[in-house]
Amino acid sequence: MARLHTARQRYEEMYRRAGGIPVRPRLTRFLADQVAPALSGAYSDETGRPLRRTAGSLTALAGICAYDASRQALAQRYFLAALRMAKASGDRRFGGYVVALLANQAMAAAEYRLVIQYCETALRAARGDLTPALVSDLCTMQARAYARLGDHQACHGQMTRAETAAGHIRRDEEPTETSYVQDGLVQTQHAEALRRLGDLSAAEEYAWEAVRTAEGAHLRGQVHRHAGLAMIRAQDGRVDEALPPARAMLERVRGMESGRLHDRVRSVRSVLVGRSSEPEVRDFAERCEEELRLGL
Repeated sequence: MARLHTARQRYEEMYRRAGGIPVRPRLTRFLADQVAPALSGAYSDETGRPLRRTAGSLTALAGICAYDASRQALAQRYFLAALRMAKASGDRRFGGYVVALLANQAMAAAEYRLVIQYCETALRAARGDLTPALVSDLCTMQARAYARLGDHQACHGQMTRAETAAGHIRRDEEPTETSYVQDGLVQTQHAEALRRLGDLSAAEEYAWEAVRTAEGAHLRGQVHRHAGLAMIRAQDGRVDEALPPARAMLERVRGMESGRLHDRVRSVRSVLVGRSSEPEVRDFAERCEEELRLGL
């Protein structure tokens, strides 16, 4: 189990630095060669439950890599397998984390009511067992989903819940899986929700706070933070002010093979090009094209 824990940390760091596309096949081989044989043995509950919990965490990470590689059907199979392992391990907290992954996938597929359903299911089923970081993330996802549905009141209600939960996060009490909930993540997500609602002034305040703390985040998080600020400023018609964070985004995404991050680059490029034909914008768009051609 110690070896599997170490492997998960290693593959997660690889995913954050290089993207899910190159990491997925390597993690798939590790699951087949190392994890599957371990699970085929007979164990007491004292050993079997934590083993399945650890194997489930690696399986969930394989799903994240498949999701990042735009292999959505495969990602869902991994997530459902991880959910079965969570049930077998009896760890409701881990089960809630896997449901959050399913909710995130539904968000990308624009199934916003399903996002809300997943999040509420996780919050109800594991009530009292979820850590503040996970509660915060589930609430921010609901806020984003409500924003996409145009429900201002519900969106702001979930934002408040998320911020309250985030204030109770204690890093030494959180499991490995919620390490992605770093300082500034809530602000990044709330900026996106408010941008969708058209409240650009408040959205920019959140986005700027997220960028201010970006250096303490992992590389993927930094890409999203700078992209979010660029999108808000461009949507507000301030393309010249959107270019610096857009360039910072592109600098950080260079060399990463990630379908989701490349979608983010395309979104920023599209918003800027749609609002300006200045030479600096054309140059940025060309640099985006070069990076996208090389990456995938």
